[in-house]
Amino acid sequence: MPEPIIRVENFTAAYDGAVVIDDISFEVYPGEVFVILGGSGCGKSTLLKHMIGLYKPATGKILIEGDDLASAEGELRLKILRKIGVMYQSGALFGSMTLMKNVRLAMEEFTDLPDEAMTLLTKMKLKLVSLSGFENHFPSEISGGMQKRAAIARAMALDPRILFLDEPSAGLDPVTSADLDAMIKRLARTLGVTFVVVTHELPSIYSIADRVIMLDKRVKKIVATGKPAELRDHSDNAFVRQFFNREASAQSSGETA
Repeated sequence: MPEPIIRVENFTAAYDGAVVIDDISFEVYPGEVFVILGGSGCGKSTLLKHMIGLYKPATGKILIEGDDLASAEGELRLKILRKIGVMYQSGALFGSMTLMKNVRLAMEEFTDLPDEAMTLLTKMKLKLVSLSGFENHFPSEISGGMQKRAAIARAMALDPRILFLDEPSAGLDPVTSADLDAMIKRLARTLGVTFVVVTHELPSIYSIADRVIMLDKRVKKIVATGKPAELRDHSDNAFVRQFFNREASAQSSGETA
């Protein structure tokens, strides 16, 4: 078993003193597609925001290749952040910039590459997400699925070791969502990039996930870890089986205890 590329240790997240996630630990291994899932309000996006350094944990560590992002400052923090790329739920592309400019922006900010090299690399990133020929289009001129792919190209601009995707399939039709899933699997396989994906979309979870953790807001902890199909069929937690089999709760279905 290789060394984990991410190790979360005794992590607790709290807002204004209210605990959202309580003392969880898990590991992510190089090259895997790792999915964080759970019901609404369980803390999926909260965990992601801490893992990319937007917030500091109430307690615990977030180790990226052995370095603790939660406590790092200065040059060490920048070094850690250069190892990750992020695609936000809405895509968050700059509407006043072409796709070329959106993807080039990080290169212009953080590298000393000549202009021709940045242009070539940007075209390569857009080709990886099947957007060749759309370099001069603005986000408003392409579909929602294409915007998500362009956002992934931008997240890959500096060749990160880890890509974090927040609800990549949100708002997409089933065919476009399946195409995006296939692209994520292809990129993980061909580039060896580690993906950490937050989603509650079951078809995507079954399609892309090598391994998942499931959060439960009632206990504020991880209640399941493993492969989706195994958790669906063999978990000893009724809520986990209910989630993976998309079954209504007893209250919603009219059943009584």
